[in-house]
Amino acid sequence: MTQSSKKDDLHTLAKLRQSKTYEGYKSISDYANGLYECDYVSPYSKSAHNVDAEVFVILQDWSSDDNLSGEVCRETNLLGYTPSRGSNKNLIKLLKESLNLELKDTYATNLFPYIKMGKMSAKIKPTDMSKAAKEFTLPMIDIIKPKIAIALGMETFNALRKSCDLKPAKNMSEAAELAFLYSATKIFFQAHPSQQSQNTRTKVLVTEDWGHMAEFLDLKRWPRFIILLRHLCHEHKRSHLI
Repeated sequence: MTQSSKKDDLHTLAKLRQSKTYEGYKSISDYANGLYECDYVSPYSKSAHNVDAEVFVILQDWSSDDNLSGEVCRETNLLGYTPSRGSNKNLIKLLKESLNLELKDTYATNLFPYIKMGKMSAKIKPTDMSKAAKEFTLPMIDIIKPKIAIALGMETFNALRKSCDLKPAKNMSEAAELAFLYSATKIFFQAHPSQQSQNTRTKVLVTEDWGHMAEFLDLKRWPRFIILLRHLCHEHKRSHLI
């Protein structure tokens, strides 16, 4: 599939999102006289829309009614995310430190493409999450065909599992062991990049979880003997520093 055809198919999904709203939620276009509306399934893709990306990043949802009913943030509208928010800082840092990727190197989206009522911490019905996963997220994976997809947070990961007729994970420890294949893409759970979730999972385990993804990506990119050679070289350098 060419870049052009991928972009066309993704645009079709964006138009589908614009054409309706799930019951109990609002549309992005309902705020700031439509200022936040865009031709992506999620505005987050404004800064991360590499249609040939190896890494597909899936956050839960973009915003909330309370948040968007306030003063317009021009930077958020321009970039599709708020750089000062801690969860975005953590995500960008994890991508760089673990996978050596910038946000722009990935394709990033929100699984749930509509606006929930209330605060940013408000919950979304699991049935609506899995419905959105099946209607929007999985088709996006079919189009982009990344090597891995990163499901950030338990709700996001379990919505994807349910949409694939798999049992949900009971907790983060179990989710970390339940990476699964959808077509040719391996879908990994990672703790939500909010500081609270990162602390709950612990820094050590978060580092290990992202390291497992990096190893999987390397195995997809290079023959196993090259991975082993790189590992041996790394250990050799370390031994000379001790």
